Amino acid sequence: MKVLANDGLSKSGIQALEKGGFEVITTKVAQEQVANYINANAVSVLLVRSATKVRQDIIDNCPGLKIIGRGGVGMDNIDVDYARSKGIHVINTPASSSESVAELVFAHLFSGVRFLYDANRNMPLEGDTKFESLKKTYANGIELRGKTLGVIGFGRIGTAVAKIGLGLGMKVIASDKFVGNAEIKVDFYNGQFINVDIVTEPIEDIFKHSDFITLHVPAQDGYVIGAAELDAMKDGVGIVNCSRGGVIDEVALIDALDSGKVAFAGLDVFEEEPTPAIQVLMHPKVSLTPHIGAATLEAQDRIGTELAGQIISLLKLES
Repeated sequence: MKVLANDGLSKSGIQALEKGGFEVITTKVAQEQVANYINANAVSVLLVRSATKVRQDIIDNCPGLKIIGRGGVGMDNIDVDYARSKGIHVINTPASSSESVAELVFAHLFSGVRFLYDANRNMPLEGDTKFESLKKTYANGIELRGKTLGVIGFGRIGTAVAKIGLGLGMKVIASDKFVGNAEIKVDFYNGQFINVDIVTEPIEDIFKHSDFITLHVPAQDGYVIGAAELDAMKDGVGIVNCSRGGVIDEVALIDALDSGKVAFAGLDVFEEEPTPAIQVLMHPKVSLTPHIGAATLEAQDRIGTELAGQIISLLKLES
């Protein structure tokens, strides 16, 4: 059987699939040619990340497709219910990238509180002529330790974020429509650990009490954070979104950044991917990454081997 990994697959994942008797194709096929390629090459398994969209047209036109796999958590780029109604297995890897995304959240938080997002723009331009001036400009950073971190969405990634925050000495509060409380185990290198119980709160309390807010929610029909929610937050709050584009109203966010209501934002995802709004990209108070939350070598290894294991298990059951 053939597997098309259209958005790439780790070496470990490829090796696991090949060991299981599969032929793995990593050719990048243009979106409009995916269905033709699948049929012409008798592909049984299509693996994607966030770039390739698997909509009803592909599903209808590829009768030989047995599995659609998403390397990551969210599956909003796949018509999941429709695929399953046609007898196609749809799989993902919800646990593989949690730590990678959580670490990126803190990369943005550290960037924000120490002005790295701006210093890295200005130092190459003016570092040799205005060193002392820049030193003064960036001299009023703050520590994360002791501050309140509000986590919106308390699933695997949200709890991974909480672990890091607790380890840094932050007060972590959380909100989730489906999770009432969670026991967070914070591990240390020498085998010691502490358990911390966190009871989730109404989202309004997160807005009211948080010094920093990070979102870990699936794609939504509307905004989780818009103008009214921004108004309810503390002055000088920092906001990070490494979940899905479209959960923050970017127009309202830019206004809040301009007014000083929001001190900084860290964005890995955007409303208009893959062409984010230029006002967002050019704003001096935004730390930017191009949707790379799960893009670490370790996460991609875990994603590849987990997908391979699921594929081998499912198709062995059918054979």
